[in-house]
Amino acid sequence: MAQPHSCCTHQLPEGYVPRHHKIVDPAYDHFLISPEPLSLDRACALVREDDAGAISTFEGTTRGTFNGARVIRLEYEAYDAMARKEWYTIVSEARSKYHLLGTVMHHRVGEVAVGQTSVIIAAASAHRADAINAVHFLIDSLKARLPIWKKELLDDGSGAWKQNEAIDLSVHQPTLDH
Repeated sequence: MAQPHSCCTHQLPEGYVPRHHKIVDPAYDHFLISPEPLSLDRACALVREDDAGAISTFEGTTRGTFNGARVIRLEYEAYDAMARKEWYTIVSEARSKYHLLGTVMHHRVGEVAVGQTSVIIAAASAHRADAINAVHFLIDSLKARLPIWKKELLDDGSGAWKQNEAIDLSVHQPTLDH
């Protein structure tokens, strides 16, 4: 007989514990830093499943201008091992705030031309609010905390490494009631 789980209103069979209550698991929480082009379709496929009523995504692309100057390309560098460890800490925090079935963080390193994708974030959940809010939290946390650095190269031959953004992560309120 279906009954609500103790921490959510999902109607679940007796003894069933939904996966969104489990800890971070690389089988469901996907991390990739790569010099290869990124695919939004691939990211969505990694979190797509029958229990997901929502998949929310963020795709960050290289824009063609910055402060009135023409951007030629971006160059990214990352400390992969540290980024992976911190990403899973961030996902754990997201899982404590939102009912998540799976997450994706794919980020490019090396040269990324104007119009190409630099980062993809995806989150799957049973309901849209959790997926949408989680993606916002995940991209803000990535920008504030991951050791991934960006250099903007401009058409005048100049270039500058950009600082990670100062972001107030306390604005992200949980949808979970625990």
